[in-house]
Amino acid sequence: MAGTKPLFNRASSDTSGGRDIAEEDALLTGQPTHRSTGPRTWKFWREIGLFVWAVIATAAVIVLAVVYQQHGTAKHSSPHPTGKRNLIFMVSDGMGPTSLSLTRSFMQFQNGAPFSEQLVLDQHLIGQSRTRSSSSLITDSAAGATAFSCAQKSYNGAISVTPDHEPCGTVLEAAKKAGYMTGLVVTTRITDATPACFAAHVNMRSEEDRIAEQMVGDYPLGRVVDLMFGGGRCHFVPNSTVDESCRADDKDVVALAKKNGFNYIDSRKAFDDLKGGSGVKFPMLGLFAETDIPYEIDRRNENDVYPSLHEMAQTALTALSEATRDSEKGFFLMIEGSRIDHAGHHNDPAAQVHEVLAYDKAFTTVLDFLKKDKTEAVMISTSDHETGGLATARQLHASYPEYVWYPGPLANASHSAERLALQYTTYLFSDPTDSQKHEFLEDQIEDGLGIYDATPDEISNLVKEPATALYQYADMISRRSQTGWSTHGHSAADVNIYSSDPKAALPLVGNHENTEVGDFLREYLGVDVEAVTKELREKGTNLNVMNADGEQVSWMGKIPEEGQRLDGQTHLATYGGDFKKRHLLHGRGCDCGH
Repeated sequence: MAGTKPLFNRASSDTSGGRDIAEEDALLTGQPTHRSTGPRTWKFWREIGLFVWAVIATAAVIVLAVVYQQHGTAKHSSPHPTGKRNLIFMVSDGMGPTSLSLTRSFMQFQNGAPFSEQLVLDQHLIGQSRTRSSSSLITDSAAGATAFSCAQKSYNGAISVTPDHEPCGTVLEAAKKAGYMTGLVVTTRITDATPACFAAHVNMRSEEDRIAEQMVGDYPLGRVVDLMFGGGRCHFVPNSTVDESCRADDKDVVALAKKNGFNYIDSRKAFDDLKGGSGVKFPMLGLFAETDIPYEIDRRNENDVYPSLHEMAQTALTALSEATRDSEKGFFLMIEGSRIDHAGHHNDPAAQVHEVLAYDKAFTTVLDFLKKDKTEAVMISTSDHETGGLATARQLHASYPEYVWYPGPLANASHSAERLALQYTTYLFSDPTDSQKHEFLEDQIEDGLGIYDATPDEISNLVKEPATALYQYADMISRRSQTGWSTHGHSAADVNIYSSDPKAALPLVGNHENTEVGDFLREYLGVDVEAVTKELREKGTNLNVMNADGEQVSWMGKIPEEGQRLDGQTHLATYGGDFKKRHLLHGRGCDCGH
């Protein structure tokens, strides 16, 4: 439009116009402009001040942002937190990824839940652990737990000793030395491989009598555990107590424990008197079963006799939290769902799902505790290995299989195969006739397994071969649910890692060696495990004890002879015709499941 000035056009003064022209000439000719050298005005200095202030303010904002980001990262992902902290380490012995699939489907079926319903464990998955030992691609619990406690690979059967039979300090021992309180909670014998690896050192895991002595303080470091809950009472009472003892000697380890300051309880009533943890007096030793605490599928009907895993975990957490309330250090607690492993060994899917659900409940108990407790803490959970080669699939016939798996038969079972086998063995002492055995077995299978279509062959095989009844019962329910198993032993499967806080457990996100789990435990607590190793070796030099045969042996027991353990790298990947030689090692028709 005529007479309209361009938008944003602003007339320049003669002075500014002249300056612009001079600057353009300078750019074209390369000659400097000739500016006035008169005195600076207030307006000039104000602009300079505002510019400097803006630069400083911008730099400050950037610095603060960087500091805040680093602070947040350190708070959530550093394995070296500062200040007081607690660490709860949970072990689901024998639980592989398929155990979760099995149990999740069972839970959904039993509860009428949608297929999207998850276990609590599912919601905290952060990674996986590789499980090989130093002697085999398939680890046992001893080598697996040594990787956690010592952060070192060792041979199958080793309880916190190295392949050259030297003790390696454990994270629990180092935590105790650093001022933390410590605890172990399990559903198997407290002297079994996993708990033993945190507070004992022996060359062969079978030395449970010696492990019991060490766990109450009879070894170079003295007492290092403040609280122990589990089974295994038979390894603590002298063999003069014939009905209750499984020791090879007459040592009274309960008396030794009391001499070392332990408060001892051995019943459900005494456990209840602990008032959920507020009534615990340290140090505390609670042994609630002669051997292992029964499978959860059986224990739930004997709740007045045996405490559950989540009850023992809750009591231990409360007690340790109250005991460390005013201290500079927190606590380290290891909780093991021990009998998931046994259900795998027995190939018993009904026992398996109830053990995993019990572990999931204990896992939830820990999460609830962490939400309420004010001390900085993290919970890490993993397995030492997978057991049974479990598959939620089974081909029953030579024809092409149907794509089915049935959780219903597992829901019908009210007892474990182990409990039914024990009942059958007890019944056989009455010397029944074959027809009476048939009648007993038909009723027992209906009542205990919920199976009403047992075949004549299944009943007859139980009559003919009662020694393998446990496996026969388990196979009956496995076939009907079409649950598959590849072994009565362990497998080389990777196992899952879970955490209460994936940011705090960032070093364990992804796929890791099991020793890296051990590294995380010591780094999170900030403890010196190497110093403990040095102390053990110095104090243990030439230290001997008397064994059950009256022989003087190393405080860590005898070194296993050739053939008693897998040793050397040749076992890792080399096949030597073992399929044909197995009967020479174990005998024909042996029970080689464990």
